[in-house]
Amino acid sequence: MAIKAGIVGGAGYTAGELLRLLTIHPEVEVAFVHSTSNAGNRVGEVHSGLEDVELTFTDELPLNGIDVLFICSAHGQSSVFLAEHQLPEHVRVIDLAQDFRDEHNGFIYGLPELQRSQICGARKVANPGCFATAIQLSLLPLAAAGLLPESVQITGITGSTGAGVKPGATTHFSWRNNNLSVYKAFGHQHLAEIRRSLQKLQPGFEGELNFVPVRGDFARGIFVMAYLNFELTAEEAQKLYEEFYHDAPFVSVSRKPIDLKQAVNTNRARVALEKHGNKLLITCAIDNLLKGASGQAVENMNLMFGLDESTGLQLKPSAF
Repeated sequence: MAIKAGIVGGAGYTAGELLRLLTIHPEVEVAFVHSTSNAGNRVGEVHSGLEDVELTFTDELPLNGIDVLFICSAHGQSSVFLAEHQLPEHVRVIDLAQDFRDEHNGFIYGLPELQRSQICGARKVANPGCFATAIQLSLLPLAAAGLLPESVQITGITGSTGAGVKPGATTHFSWRNNNLSVYKAFGHQHLAEIRRSLQKLQPGFEGELNFVPVRGDFARGIFVMAYLNFELTAEEAQKLYEEFYHDAPFVSVSRKPIDLKQAVNTNRARVALEKHGNKLLITCAIDNLLKGASGQAVENMNLMFGLDESTGLQLKPSAF
């Protein structure tokens, strides 16, 4: 029996990527894609590349006919939706917004590399943020070893799709192309969930996470650079990371410098380490729409329903 999936907020970038994955997933049937503004339109008219998918947007919510509901609405709307709609007991929920990442209302924080056992069999999962995913994957092994220092410096560059499908002054091609800019310096909303996760592994951690987000002049991907004081050797750091991620199918710890294209269009996170004097530099590359959003949501769904974590997610990077 196929897992029957419903999608709410079906017109955005994350929903489009989710549909690309679910329509080729060997164990899933998409039952409905909800969008009030696009009701009656074919999915392929909104999401380029899905023209051959026989699905039409609907403004109805046949919740009794699904096994899992993906909520791809804007931040703040998931909690409104769940307050207004009583879900059948058997329906599991994966929320891609930030509404439940603090794990209230029975949600489990859905970073598999941190909480795989809790996600397995969970009824409600809060998918992590894109920057939060890349930064946590950069720092979790250190937290698990109790090695996070009092100050961590982080810069992260994100593609324009991270801002969502709705046009804005800083997402127009003419502004974004050949351009860089800083936003939400030291106050990005993902810092809260990052700190909670680090404290689960290193209780009492109250160090500074000095994070500077940067708008990149490309469409998709996140490249994070973090550095901190670290007294162990480069080889000891490498061993620490390789052992922490030895059973993580989507995290590769490289012994060579990484680049963004190794991760874009895949559900993979690429991590690399460099030792410079007493500093450890950690770089991490992910696709913000896949490992940072929809790919990780499918990864969570697989775990929730007892499937192999990587089912339907063996995507290869492009060479160009």
